Parts: sequence; C-alpha cells; structure tokens
Amino acid sequence: MRVLLDARPTAQQAVDAVRAALAGGLDPDRDPPRSVVPVPAGQFLLMPAFWDRYAGVKVASVAPGNPARGLPRIQGHYLLMDGPTLTPMALLDGVALTSVRTAAVSAVAADLLAVPDAERLVVFGTGPQARSHIEALRAVRLVREVAVVGRNPERTEAFAAQYPFARAGTPDDVSSADLVACCTSSRTPVFDGAKVPEHATVIAVGSHEPEAREVDDVLIGRSTVVVEGIGAATREAGDVVLAMESGALAADELISLAALARGFAVPPGPRLFKSVGMAWEDLVVAAAAYEAFT
Repeated sequence: MRVLLDARPTAQQAVDAVRAALAGGLDPDRDPPRSVVPVPAGQFLLMPAFWDRYAGVKVASVAPGNPARGLPRIQGHYLLMDGPTLTPMALLDGVALTSVRTAAVSAVAADLLAVPDAERLVVFGTGPQARSHIEALRAVRLVREVAVVGRNPERTEAFAAQYPFARAGTPDDVSSADLVACCTSSRTPVFDGAKVPEHATVIAVGSHEPEAREVDDVLIGRSTVVVEGIGAATREAGDVVLAMESGALAADELISLAALARGFAVPPGPRLFKSVGMAWEDLVVAAAAYEAFT
C-alpha cells in the first residue's frame, strides 16, 4: 500500500474525474448513507463507497472547538482499495481530498448551471473550501473578479490579498454576482436571497446537518434547486430540509446532479446547487489522485 498524503489532483483533474463518473452512469443515490457518530468533542464520520475498479472509505472527525485551539475543524484520512479484492492500495490526506472534491463537484454543477459569461464571483468564507472553490470555479468560467466575505476583517483582507483579482466584500455584493459560493460553518443564512440576480448561480457547501443552512427560504423559493443525491439532501441538507418544513420547497422539485448531467433543461431564474459531500465524490477523486501520482 502506498502512503500518498501529499497527493492532490489539480482542480481540472478533479473536475474531469467527477464529470467522467457521472457520464459513466454513476448514481449518487446508490451511495451508502454517511455514518455520523457523536462524541464529546464533536463527530466521527465514516463514508464508504464503491465504483468501477475502486472502493474506499473516508474516516474523518469534526471538532467545532478546534479552530480556537489553532487546529483544523475537520481532520481525517482516505483509504483507497482495489474494487474486486478490497485490497488497500493507498492512504490519502482526507482533508486535502475533501477540499478538492467538494469544489470539483461544485464546479461541475456550476458549469451546467451558470451563464456562459459568468465572471463576478462572491465567496463567503476564508477557509480551505473558499480557496478550493475559487480555483475550481475558475477552471470552468472566466472569473475576473472575486469578492470575499468573512467574519474576521483582518483574515478576510489577508485572504483576498492572495489573489490579484480579489477584494474584501460584503453580503450585499451578491446583488451584482454571477456566481456565489457559500463555504462557511454558519448555521443561519449568510445573505438576503431577494438580492440575488435572476441569472445567478449559488453554491452552498458549508454543512451536512439538517439544522444548519447558508441560504434562506426566499432564495430557495425563487430558484431551481439541484442536489448531489435526492436521498442525501432530504436527510442532511439543512438548506433543503428547513425549506421543505416551511413549505418553501417540495421534495419533487429537487433536481439531482446526475439528471442535470444527463441534460435536464433548467428553467429561467436563479439556480442553487446544495452540496452535503458524498462518499462517491471522495472515491472518484481519490482514484484520480492515485492514478496521477503512481
């Protein structure tokens, strides 16, 4: 077995791997449900998957108190295995993998949903997912301007300063956005959904908990809502679950990413892609990393 903790595919490689899996017939709704085990410091997550020539499992921890200690909120590893024999093949850094695969799935969705000339991006958050989403979305659209919205002004300015095309912004920047990426740990909406333009695409990836959300019912009610898998979204996506409880959204209005990839025609109006992170995504991107680095 190889230890590939530094193996990390490029944004384009990860996007291509996700696209190829969906085009090859992968059905996200066949994914085994994520196992979430509460522990005193947070949660253990167990995410197994199998597809094509590979199988694998991610073991991760979520410790909400870690950032105050100077430690990552999410930590873990990914074990990639040979599909037919389940022989371990590689051990990868689970956090790096999560950052890349989440943004790659968002980029695939954005490529199918966003207007072709999308160039103004608003990113909520200043962590690894915000960074990965800027990189991945620029792989599918000619993004020329990025407004970064964060809770800490100094951290937001420092994050934006890493990119010549970025600046610190405010939630009101969504009113002129073509793309919005919500990459936060917020449990309540981070902007006013009424301000999102009719042509814009919003991506929300910050939570896999049914009680947490980054977008409001106003945006949900205005938007075509696309999710990775219908089952996972109705179990875990707070943006979806809470909107269904309020009556702003019905389950039969959800569109799966697989249906979108097969050519579902999206009606006019805002588009929302809500991601909770699924095990198949880890697997196909881990396999791409393994093939690229061995």
